[in-house]
Amino acid sequence: MCLQKNLGISYELKLPLILIHTPFGLKFFDTIANSKFGKIYAKFNIYLMPLITALAVFLIVGSLLVLFSNDSAREGVREIGPQGNLLIPGLNPILPWTYGWIGLVITIIIHEAGHGIVARVYNTKVESTGVVLFLAIPIGAFVNIQQDELNRTSFKQKSAILTAGPMNNMVLAGICFGLLFLLISSLSPVSNISGDEVGITVLTVGESSLAKSIGLEKNSIITFINNEPIEDVIELRNILRDNLGKSIQIKWMTEDKREQIQSITLPASIPENKGVLGVTLADTFFDPGLVLDNYKNLFLTNPLAILMPPTLQQNLVPYSDVMSPQYSSSIFGSAFPIIANLLFWIWFINFNVGIFNALPITMLDGGQWYGTLLENKFKTKSKVKPFTILSIIFIIIVILAFTLPWVLR
Repeated sequence: MCLQKNLGISYELKLPLILIHTPFGLKFFDTIANSKFGKIYAKFNIYLMPLITALAVFLIVGSLLVLFSNDSAREGVREIGPQGNLLIPGLNPILPWTYGWIGLVITIIIHEAGHGIVARVYNTKVESTGVVLFLAIPIGAFVNIQQDELNRTSFKQKSAILTAGPMNNMVLAGICFGLLFLLISSLSPVSNISGDEVGITVLTVGESSLAKSIGLEKNSIITFINNEPIEDVIELRNILRDNLGKSIQIKWMTEDKREQIQSITLPASIPENKGVLGVTLADTFFDPGLVLDNYKNLFLTNPLAILMPPTLQQNLVPYSDVMSPQYSSSIFGSAFPIIANLLFWIWFINFNVGIFNALPITMLDGGQWYGTLLENKFKTKSKVKPFTILSIIFIIIVILAFTLPWVLR
């Protein structure tokens, strides 16, 4: 229902959403599309959808293998809850409200702008652009491309238009990733941590674990076992296995710096692939220099590890709420956590939206791309189309990735 029209702006009410249609985006699309950069970028997009899809499949299959083989990983996912799979700040407990909404809005605008600009490069009509409001809160943008005109384009043109959305997300993610590395490189520790705080970080605690029964919490630091200091994860695991069936005294520091001591009787035996305490641990001494060096090394040796949000590994990320007071930036001073978190969440959300939209699932950009490709390659009179089978397979894979932690207990 159109409520108002003025200077080309119209308001459409679809409770609880308000869609603001505006011509301003169209003018911007035409300006970029008519530039040399716009034409080059459109050609650049044509063959890249399979590469983004391959990355998405690699990550999904990798996560499934981890969930199948690692009980602690499943426990960690169950602790977050199923809403942890949704990129909705406020609903997803690992997404901070402010950074999450900013990142989500930027992601959707960049995604839709990609479709609109490349569509105009090939003179495909864009009906309207606009902003989506949820109860007066901006949550994204939209671009309406006439489906009939899109279908009349050649496969290469349609490929470029469909790929432009996910590709824009991946490009912005890459830019933010690089800027985040430069910011991290500008950090230096401003304090040293005393020996009393040296220990092993608890990343997750299983719901029915031995650790849970004694009150050991996420982000705690296990410092001593039987009055012996603990320096790494392997040492802790060996001590625990050597004391199966015996009582031990465990000492740890909580996230809010409270010291806790508990005596605990270990089980007489445990399965080979399970831990004694039922926790996920990380080697970290809370030494700011060590944390900073380890995090910088991840950018070069294992960049996908940077996808782990700072809200899930407070003690391992220099710009987290826990660790940021230990550093200063030569560029932003003590205000660096604001910039770092903004860069991280824009990178994180764009990356996830980009690879997800490249999956060959109906209604996604990848779905339309692979649907067109298979339709052109395999013309069949059968009611069951090849793409339908492919789409169903990937829907099952995605559902499995979301539900496996609760299926395997």
